[in-house]
Amino acid sequence: MDYQVNYINAEIKLSNYTGRLFKTEAAFEDHLLVWLISGETKIIQADESFVFGAGSTFLIPRNQLATIINIPKDGLPHKAVAMHLSTKRLRGFYDQENTKQKAVTPKIFSFHKHPLLESCLASLIPYFEMPENFPENIASLKINEAISILRTVDTAVDTVLANFEEPDKIDLMTFMEKNFMFNMPLEKFGYLTGRSLTTFKRDFHKIFNSTPQRWLTKKRLELAHYQLIEKNKKPVDIYYETGFENLSHFSFAFKKQFGYAPTELQRIKTN
Repeated sequence: MDYQVNYINAEIKLSNYTGRLFKTEAAFEDHLLVWLISGETKIIQADESFVFGAGSTFLIPRNQLATIINIPKDGLPHKAVAMHLSTKRLRGFYDQENTKQKAVTPKIFSFHKHPLLESCLASLIPYFEMPENFPENIASLKINEAISILRTVDTAVDTVLANFEEPDKIDLMTFMEKNFMFNMPLEKFGYLTGRSLTTFKRDFHKIFNSTPQRWLTKKRLELAHYQLIEKNKKPVDIYYETGFENLSHFSFAFKKQFGYAPTELQRIKTN
């Protein structure tokens, strides 16, 4: 298999990917702390993009919409250690610290190959070879160690890790216009805007006079058309950035919408 993942417990894993690229749409339920051993990770958000290379350590906050693309590089697989920082565990940690934080807009944190974090996560590697189960008490110690190091390296991380609020009901039009390119289940869009699926669909139709799926497909194709025409990008470089699962589905939907295939745009432009 191209993709392998090995868990030493439910919150700590080692992933290894050897294919061309591995793409996923993310809005994780937990914060995710990642140490990238080899390969490259691209994270595309509505307002900002990041590229992380081998040796990077970064934190992806929970409930943040993003397209994540993992790419093997320099003849090496995409290999990473990832640690889930759950709300339950963080509540226990911060109850002892007696730390209260105001809600802020979460952001992706980059720690620039920090030796404390790197040594903490690198120390987990031997445990993935253990034939027996990894002791839960040791796993807890390692996760709490990582949290303590994060707080030492960047005190601003408390504003994210110690914030346990769930999404409130927010302006649906603003949110969808900003995040339509992320290929999320409608239930997830509803949750992130503070709505049940039923309420999300009802409010969506009132605002856009369309079903979510029709509107999302149209918006994604319009963005793709702009990228092809104005940015001179190739179809293979943009389909995954505009919310499509694969190139053939993108090409079919594009031709159905505009009457010509995305590969024909260059010829149309020059005529």
